[in-house]
Amino acid sequence: MQLNALGRYRTATEIDAVGELLDIRGAQVLELGCGAAHSTRALVERLGAAVVIATEVDRIQHEKNLGLGDLPGVRFVLGGAEAIDAPDASFDAVLMFKSLHHVPMAGMDQALGEIHRVLKPGGAALFSEPVYAGPFNDLMALINDEREVRQAAFDALCRAVDAGLFVAEAEVFIEVPGAYPDWDSFAARFLDVTHTALEIDAARRAEIRAAFEAHLTPEGAHFMKPHRLDLLRKSDRAGAGARA
Repeated sequence: MQLNALGRYRTATEIDAVGELLDIRGAQVLELGCGAAHSTRALVERLGAAVVIATEVDRIQHEKNLGLGDLPGVRFVLGGAEAIDAPDASFDAVLMFKSLHHVPMAGMDQALGEIHRVLKPGGAALFSEPVYAGPFNDLMALINDEREVRQAAFDALCRAVDAGLFVAEAEVFIEVPGAYPDWDSFAARFLDVTHTALEIDAARRAEIRAAFEAHLTPEGAHFMKPHRLDLLRKSDRAGAGARA
């Protein structure tokens, strides 16, 4: 596994990249940190997962997800990755979209141990994480600088592989197109949120708005967002001391 992706990016959505890396047709899937369930829907409707258990730690977002009535095969669960409410060897695949770095740093190793526990033998764990680079990252860093937690998430993945919990199968770097028609849509998506307590006063909000509007065109603000996808495979060779 490596963190440097110079010259290795291609344009793709996360779901397209997942579909290329992993066949989940008819699979039992766990999605940890599902947010507003956009990726959850795609796992079922586009990639053909038979069952998706989608967890979320934000109670307000979880309640909204429970109101989605058009996702048969999906069950929404309130909870985090550090303590997964599922029996051993329950899932063919576990996925985290931009959520591993939101796990408290002290709990990342435990979360990866839990993922190993609930995966079936040979099951896949796929992690999509934003790369700390580029204009969109510079903008987001004004809201919440995630350099430390993103590095910690990558380091935790490396430790899990080194400990023998997983075998690293693939690492892919993509740029995901993102567009926001105006300031209000951007602010609703990233500032006026319930999942993170943001300490942003009026002056900082104005600074963020100015930085966003510097990218604004008559067609909205368009960004390319760098991501790294790591596909790991459960290994049963981990020593007892490596298990969470």
